[in-house]
Amino acid sequence: MRNALVTALLLSAGTAVADEGQWQPYQMPSIADKLAARDIQIPAEQLADLSQYPMNAVVSLGYCTASFVSPQGLVVTNHHCAYRGIQYNSTKEHNYLADGFLAKSKDKEPSAGPNERLYITESVTNVTDKVNADLSDEPLARYQGIQANRKALIKECEADDNYRCSVRSYHNGLEYYLIKQLIIRDVRLVYAPPESAGSYGGDIDNYEYPRHSADFTFLRAYVGKDGKPAAYSEDNVPYTPKSYLKINKDGVKAGDGVFAAGYPGSTSRYRLTSELEFASNWLYPTFADYYQQRIDTIEAMGNDNADIKIKYAGTMASMANRMKKLNGLLDGFKATDIVGIKQQKEDAFLAWVKENKPEQAEVINNLETLLGEQQLARQTDYFFNNAQASTLLDAAKKLYRLAKEKQKPDAEREQGYQERDMKMFAARLNRIDTSFDASVDKVLWLQNLNAYLAQDKRTPVLDKQLELGQFTDLEAKVDAMYAKTKLADKQTRLDLMNSDVSAFEESNDPFIQLAVALYDTNMAKEKAEKTLSGKLSKARPDYMATIIAYNKANNWPVYPDANGTLRITYGMVDGYQSRDALYKQPFTRLEGIVGKHTGEEPFNAPKKILDAIKAKQYGKHKVESVYEDPRSWICRLFSCLDKPEEFGSVPVNFLSSVDTTGGNSGSPVFNGKGELVGLNFDSTYEAITKDWFFNPTITRAVHVDIRYILWMMDEVDNADNLIAELDLVSNH
Repeated sequence: MRNALVTALLLSAGTAVADEGQWQPYQMPSIADKLAARDIQIPAEQLADLSQYPMNAVVSLGYCTASFVSPQGLVVTNHHCAYRGIQYNSTKEHNYLADGFLAKSKDKEPSAGPNERLYITESVTNVTDKVNADLSDEPLARYQGIQANRKALIKECEADDNYRCSVRSYHNGLEYYLIKQLIIRDVRLVYAPPESAGSYGGDIDNYEYPRHSADFTFLRAYVGKDGKPAAYSEDNVPYTPKSYLKINKDGVKAGDGVFAAGYPGSTSRYRLTSELEFASNWLYPTFADYYQQRIDTIEAMGNDNADIKIKYAGTMASMANRMKKLNGLLDGFKATDIVGIKQQKEDAFLAWVKENKPEQAEVINNLETLLGEQQLARQTDYFFNNAQASTLLDAAKKLYRLAKEKQKPDAEREQGYQERDMKMFAARLNRIDTSFDASVDKVLWLQNLNAYLAQDKRTPVLDKQLELGQFTDLEAKVDAMYAKTKLADKQTRLDLMNSDVSAFEESNDPFIQLAVALYDTNMAKEKAEKTLSGKLSKARPDYMATIIAYNKANNWPVYPDANGTLRITYGMVDGYQSRDALYKQPFTRLEGIVGKHTGEEPFNAPKKILDAIKAKQYGKHKVESVYEDPRSWICRLFSCLDKPEEFGSVPVNFLSSVDTTGGNSGSPVFNGKGELVGLNFDSTYEAITKDWFFNPTITRAVHVDIRYILWMMDEVDNADNLIAELDLVSNH
């Protein structure tokens, strides 16, 4: 026990070197010393090169991260990231969510769904000067100019239909980068554990630790016989990636340096204190109440109908995750005075500005004013926007907007309605069928309409169209709309993509009529938002330039907030002191699964896993110790016992100090040599507030240990065909 305590103290002390930063790959050489301090041996220049191993094996799913692990296009990601693909193939007769799935040969690998994609980032180019060229000082014109410049760059980049390009804002518009990604359109399901293993502990364990989750799934990328991306076809062949990850079957130990690569979604570390207060006081509590009501409704209806439960499984998992994160943020703000910390830092910044850049004070005051306008508009429009949150009304609005946009030259259309967007537009219309039930949608919409009626920020056009205030039976009105509409039919929706404006304006479909009636009001609100965005597109970058100058003056890290683009973060395998007298060890064991098992969801581990654990069927994946050898440098500093702390099991999940957030789910976790040792899938509850403030002493990410994945494949599911594809390496 003493050895474990010594290790804990040392590892906690090790985080004094803050592992903060979601770094752009090109920045790696500038932090080579920080990487070396964590014993990351792979050259920083190699990590900066997207054409080299391992970065050219890291891919995006559009909402999660994944990576190639075989020369035959095999991809590994989280179970919850592949959830839609598993759900897509699940029926009452073959419920792969409940039972798991393994294709023993490639011809048994089903499509993960027509909307699943893999995006392989091939280049990232700074285009700031081009985006900011010839911009007007008038806010709306400035906004439109930025969008026009972005669209022109995207059009040039997408000369080849096999690529998807985007121009992304970094540092709140201070910089812009053009990102070019190869699109893989045929993605297939290969191997997934049962949900009872893949999300063991469910929402109860979400963002908690210790964890025992088999949060992994294997997919495969397919292309046409010519090697180029193609839509699903039985004639397609596995994609040959430029490289694929080596997998270190020995994993990592406590104190080892690690790094992760992926596509983190969004952080707010450079936002103002007033923005944090708005999120804490209104935005997060409001959204938490909204999601909880929807979760309770869908759960109750799903308990009475198995089809509803399957259809809304992905939606429920996503909302439950958001709810846990929102509650974690709110609890974190209470437990730690993040607002106070933020204000203290902001006060120091403002004092520095007053002394070093006094001309910027007015810029900051102007930004605060604009943010106040933005927050007021969000509160004012909240109930009106929610009152339009019917799946079928949303489809009608988008289809009518498409008909309107088609009247313009393609370059002038709103993004999302250009020719480049039509395949994805159709795919979204298709996807409605997989996660929509009219009975559920009606109840959810009625809840939103009643909430709208219960407040005073009413919009006349909506009141008039739905006869709100005079119609005595709103439920009957809504029932009649769903009974009369044809938009629940997939082919009807797809056919409407080719209809002109007059066809919509003459339609007798109630949802289309409502969409047409709301169009002018929604467009006026959109224009106001764009005008405000135009003002912010000047104020935000000016503020960020000052923040960056301040950070550099203090020798603090300068990296952009997460924005869904490829980043690298580094750290070490490390536990943490979660509260008084409670230190959380960095590794969990198979036996923890048995210890938590109750037989009731979400602690209903599959029998085959329980049987293998009880039989101590560890195979070659057993680990005797996850701590340093007593003869190592640790024990030259501290007095260690002669024998390392015994582990004697297969590691399941582990912690590290890498800096991650949503979107990093599925991110490969590498050892110092760049070999795969785990998959990121979560953060600890105490660390949720890292989206706003990075605290190195408690910020920990949670990973699936590669040894647990290999154990599942080898000892539980006999996935020999997949193991044979992997490039397994050892420390010995």
